[in-house]
Amino acid sequence: MTPPPTPPPLAGLRVLDLATLFAGPLAATMLGDFGAEVVKVEHPTRPDPSRGHGPSKDGVGLWWKLLGRNKRTMTLDLSTPGGRDTLLRLAATADVIVENFRPGTLEKWDLGWEELSEANPRLVLARVTGFGQFGPYARRPGFGTLAEAMSGFAAITGDPDGPPTLPPFGLADSIAGLATAYAVMTALTARERTGRGQVVDMAIIEPILTVLGPQPLWYDQLGHVQPRTGNRSTNNAPRNTYRTADGRWVAVSTSAQSIAERLMRLVGRPELIAEPWFASGADRARHADVLDEAVGGWIARHTRAEVIDAFEKAQAAVAPIQDVRDVMTDPQYEALSTLTTVDDPELGPLRMQNVLFRLSDTPGAIHWAGRPHGADTDAVLTELGLTEREITLLRKEGAL
Repeated sequence: MTPPPTPPPLAGLRVLDLATLFAGPLAATMLGDFGAEVVKVEHPTRPDPSRGHGPSKDGVGLWWKLLGRNKRTMTLDLSTPGGRDTLLRLAATADVIVENFRPGTLEKWDLGWEELSEANPRLVLARVTGFGQFGPYARRPGFGTLAEAMSGFAAITGDPDGPPTLPPFGLADSIAGLATAYAVMTALTARERTGRGQVVDMAIIEPILTVLGPQPLWYDQLGHVQPRTGNRSTNNAPRNTYRTADGRWVAVSTSAQSIAERLMRLVGRPELIAEPWFASGADRARHADVLDEAVGGWIARHTRAEVIDAFEKAQAAVAPIQDVRDVMTDPQYEALSTLTTVDDPELGPLRMQNVLFRLSDTPGAIHWAGRPHGADTDAVLTELGLTEREITLLRKEGAL
């Protein structure tokens, strides 16, 4: 007899996703991927703008298909009396609410922490904003781009003689989304001990600063300000991108001394290993011109396939510079099932990123891609106990 399947790790957890765009909704997506029931609550006439971001197919936004996966969708205008009352009823059934309104907005609607926690003392309220809930910038509009600028990321990104460079994707938002999912799970773990929920205050400007490493410590202790170095590193060399004989590109890293030595032997420059400065990564970085000439010259005489094969045999570290076309057919990603296919009623089979990590006993799963705006409104409200007449009245009020 086949044993029943093990429930996913977050089965039984209920999440209300009131947020828009990326950081807050991504946190809810991460929870939904591992079994939480996520209900996406959107304004009746102003849905999450991510539905319209980027390319679309047949009028359907593709970014939303990724960000909205594993979420039921309903509409609710929280600024109306009926919308407020309905949200409080939903909050009473939820474990987590994720929101990213400007500070004071929920309070303006009488839906602040005081009201929500009164409706459900065990609720965890994750508040994701650009600058946090207090401080001189708290009420400013906040986006990931501003966090990438403020945190120091843009200042160290780009060529030394070029301008500060912003990433071409939602880096700060994505980091904050992952951090928010972690913060929510931390708060839920604390709830197991205390029996009480709490507020998570996530400022998008903070997690990206954390992943930038010890810059504040360096400045505090040494007055050191990290410069822009392009693809090079101040901590080791050779570390760069190099063009191959067939016009492709590879990236090389030598963070470990043994890797750097293997690489010099591979490219036919073993005498460099004997140089006094070769013994530390920082000293090698100060001689990056010499090392780049040696490595780049060798790579330029070989095709990308030859380079990768030679590096692999030498146990040196290299990776091809891949665009999305390469990623879709990469054998390592294929082995890991990093990309998966999701059947979608609107667009048919969709290939997208799989769940973020693998669990041996209670894996996550993608059950559906992002659903149409408000597709589950009536079902969610009926499950909440509202009658058909009450739902009709909410529609007349404009709350749905």
